[in-house]
Amino acid sequence: MGTFLYLLSIPSLFFLLLHLPFLAVSVSFKQHQFDSIDNSMQYQGDAVASNGKILLSGPKSYSHVGRVIYKDTIPIWDSKTRKLTDFSTHFTFSIDTQNRTKYGSGIAFFLAPPDSQIPTNSAGGYLGLYNKTYKNTPINQILHVEFDTHINDEWDPSYEHVGININSVSSSNTTHFNVTLHSGDLADVWIDYSSTTKNLSVSWKYQKTSTSLENTTLSYHIDLRDILPEWVTVGITGANGANVERHTLFSWEFNSTLDMKQPSKDSGNKVTVIVGVTVSVGVLIIVLFAVLWWLKRKKRKLGEEENLEEVNLTSINDDLETGAGPRRFSHKLLAMATNNFSNERKLGEGGFGAVYRGYIPSIDLTVAVKKISRGSRQGRNEYITEVKIISRLRHRNLVQLIGWCHDKGEFLLVYEFMSNGSLDSHLFGKRTPLGWTVRYKIALGLASALLYLHEEWEQCVVHRDIKSSNVMLDSNFNVKLGDFGLARLMEHELGARTTRLAGTLGYLAPEYISTNRASKESDVFSFGVVALEIATGKKSRTSLEEESHKGLVEWVWDLYGSGQLHVGIDEKLHSDYDKKQVECLMLVGLWSAYPDPNLRPSIKQVIQVLSFETMMPNLPNKMPVPTYPAPSTSTSSNEHSFTVSLDMGR
Repeated sequence: MGTFLYLLSIPSLFFLLLHLPFLAVSVSFKQHQFDSIDNSMQYQGDAVASNGKILLSGPKSYSHVGRVIYKDTIPIWDSKTRKLTDFSTHFTFSIDTQNRTKYGSGIAFFLAPPDSQIPTNSAGGYLGLYNKTYKNTPINQILHVEFDTHINDEWDPSYEHVGININSVSSSNTTHFNVTLHSGDLADVWIDYSSTTKNLSVSWKYQKTSTSLENTTLSYHIDLRDILPEWVTVGITGANGANVERHTLFSWEFNSTLDMKQPSKDSGNKVTVIVGVTVSVGVLIIVLFAVLWWLKRKKRKLGEEENLEEVNLTSINDDLETGAGPRRFSHKLLAMATNNFSNERKLGEGGFGAVYRGYIPSIDLTVAVKKISRGSRQGRNEYITEVKIISRLRHRNLVQLIGWCHDKGEFLLVYEFMSNGSLDSHLFGKRTPLGWTVRYKIALGLASALLYLHEEWEQCVVHRDIKSSNVMLDSNFNVKLGDFGLARLMEHELGARTTRLAGTLGYLAPEYISTNRASKESDVFSFGVVALEIATGKKSRTSLEEESHKGLVEWVWDLYGSGQLHVGIDEKLHSDYDKKQVECLMLVGLWSAYPDPNLRPSIKQVIQVLSFETMMPNLPNKMPVPTYPAPSTSTSSNEHSFTVSLDMGR
């Protein structure tokens, strides 16, 4: 049977290989070292490869230009189908002013017509892309993103800037850029274009001189079909004018998604066709033998892997495929979507695996792929729990599960991608600090998610891992609660349920730690801690008083008792907040984190107070001391689970 299948595949393979010279492929390249003998890059003007990097224009190159372009043209859109590409590029560069007070002119990434060359008289502010005659005309068919270091009064804003330019030396959108501050430092730049939203987004950071006071993002809405030809050249250019600086390119990556057949330059050239067919036949013979060998080897290897498979997933498949909603993806597709789970695509890493950014062309969607660590039995259990629970939930403040996969001994979950990351990355990380209006919106959104889980869905869902790193934010900073791997289902009329202790220290209710009984009240406690983090900008497990080692809840409670609640407000807000809302959120945080679960509010009461629909009760000036019975013998056996399942906080 196997031989018969091999024979059946030969005609198809023969047909495929005969057409190899004409197959269309999307474009992807990655250069972390540059060499003058590498023919994948073409150098124009003053650009030269040296010591693994490219010097585009040097400090002595007055009125000079250097450009590097990729050897092949890139398909941007198809005039027959009107289909448009997505593309992303990432490159690293430095601009060194060498302590000059006057310098110029800048560096830019560009897309231009095929066979683009450096125009005459295009140095200085023209950046090797335009000149006086063609400085602002649709004839150019050029899109570029510039790091402009010299202010030209005729067309530039009154500041050094990062700009998005369309057919013109004048930018369509700009933001401030301080080249003196970043002189000589290595810059990482990411440029992405979405064919769905028609949005071109630019972001950048510096390795040593980044500052939170600077804006490091820029975007512009544009349909590339209106300005660019179907096929383009992509490149990076650096230019000097009367004032000079050094422009160095260290690395460059590019990826696009559109598959198109490149137009033949001489379709009537029969000699080319004959040579192509001859080469194809030769390749066919070699590849045919190689493929047959590979198929036999693969069959043998698959048999060995099946014998070594430790877990029978048949019953799991039956459980997961009975419901509607999320779809099953192949491992191959998700590997392709994440560039084989490359570190460059990694968004973060937790206790049971890592999360990667990916793009799935078949559904035209950017996604986040959670890959469970191999060999993690707890991670596998969480995977099954998450798929079973979240696939049935539908709410605007819950992360949407797009799909799932378990294949080749690996477990993967596919979610909608959250462009603004997690709440903790804004409160404690390097992302842009959140303003007060957004923070209050986040607190209400998280409460809304819990109300749905606790009271509005057909069963009560106890999340068990409410924390700021599980609160995701979409492009409009709407809350999307995620990570349901520890969640448990209960009937609404039932109370707390005994479970294995799991979650994150700093967010766990004291009675849950003592009794292993998860409940709606223990979720509300975790919400209270997150509410205090939002208001104070401090982590739940930070020791806020070195001598007493007080945690966040007790520290805020002491401030409340002494009438100094304002002292705890996040300094990054710079007094730009609604005092009534801040005080309300901090008091609701304390009420929700009340040591006695019977005195905590329901999540519905939380929303009513935060919406100023009702008053909350007065709290004691001193934080009460929780008293709970010691764990019984039956629960003490779970001590090992405590050390395995508990996350120490992120």
